[in-house]
Amino acid sequence: METLTTDTDVLIVGGGTAGAIAAIQAARAGARTAVLERGPQLGGTLTTGGVAFPGLFHAWGRQIIAGIGWELVTRAVELDGGTLPDFSRPYGLEHWRHQIPLNGPLYAALAEEACLAAGVQLLYYEMPIAVRAAPGGWSVEAVGKGLRRTLTCRQLVDCTGDADIVAMLGFARIRDAETQPGTLRFRFEGYDVDSLDAGEIETRYRQALADRTLQPGDVAHAGSPFIAFLRAGGENAQHVLGADSSTAATQTQANIAGRRSVLRLLRFVRSLPGCERARLAAMAPETGVRETYRIDGEATVTAADYVAGRRFPDAVCNAFYPVDVHTAEGVEPEPLHEGVVPAVPLGALIPRGSRNLLVAGRCVSSDRLANSALRVQAPCMAMGQAAGAAAALAAHLGTTPATVPFDRLRALLRDHAAIVP
Repeated sequence: METLTTDTDVLIVGGGTAGAIAAIQAARAGARTAVLERGPQLGGTLTTGGVAFPGLFHAWGRQIIAGIGWELVTRAVELDGGTLPDFSRPYGLEHWRHQIPLNGPLYAALAEEACLAAGVQLLYYEMPIAVRAAPGGWSVEAVGKGLRRTLTCRQLVDCTGDADIVAMLGFARIRDAETQPGTLRFRFEGYDVDSLDAGEIETRYRQALADRTLQPGDVAHAGSPFIAFLRAGGENAQHVLGADSSTAATQTQANIAGRRSVLRLLRFVRSLPGCERARLAAMAPETGVRETYRIDGEATVTAADYVAGRRFPDAVCNAFYPVDVHTAEGVEPEPLHEGVVPAVPLGALIPRGSRNLLVAGRCVSSDRLANSALRVQAPCMAMGQAAGAAAALAAHLGTTPATVPFDRLRALLRDHAAIVP
């Protein structure tokens, strides 16, 4: 195997929704920055996971999340010839109207372009296998096909989604006994919904559920009419029960279960009168996972904090999304009260008792209900930018993220177009 060494100021582990933004921010702030990414591209859930509608950036008629994530999203919309939603519309119960459909592969390419322009070193197909403290920071051992790499860094940002680095270093992670199901994004086409006999289809659907031709989770809202599933092309309408991304083995199982579910659904749909020519038009490469581990941070965002829009003294970004816990029976979002805009404190990105270590993304320190909203992409992008800025400042000042001058952190974020509470 080839043996390589890399020295950098800030190392981001995981180039997903939060990690890509963290890397761009750290590098634009002048820190030598590298990203370890196990897959072939940046973007994570937005790209490889196929959930290409990041939201929500606006609330109650105003923008509450901006910065680098917003920059990339709007670039992707413009280059794809798309249009943005009308954000002046009242939010109400229809939060999906403020989602921004994206071309996922295009977003991945734009995120990569922005990283390279900022000077980020991208290390695809590499994974950390060991982390230890070193003089002035950390030493990380990583492996990839045909190579082994030793990385030294001053600051480490865990954007793995599962707090993998936090666990390697022995800091606490939290996981509830029950976790949300995952979803494998796919889309069917090749039939005309308006010409179908909804009553006949519903009878066959109920029979398929009864005789287990279709299994629990194949349709997320099993109690809803199947014609609604067909009208949506199946998009975002499936649950993979027990989906878990915390190890290679469990992610493999989730991917297999998701694809088996898609095949069951496709064969069933093709058996319906009028759907004989149905086809699988698109499918994400991997099952998206909503929930695994969260860190025990220096601060924790509770559901009470979230729904009240608590103003933390060290708030670094806003968040906005309904409390959104998926279950085996489906999901019933709980919208926020009018005018409420939650926030995320810097302390929720710092594992308790750690130095020179941050997280960003869905493993933010939070309780389960708050996490069900904080896990979505726009807040994760905002957390990523905050973590990247804090890591860059800490590296520059020779300190740890918890002690960087907060006014300087806020100023740096605003210099890069972020909205700081």
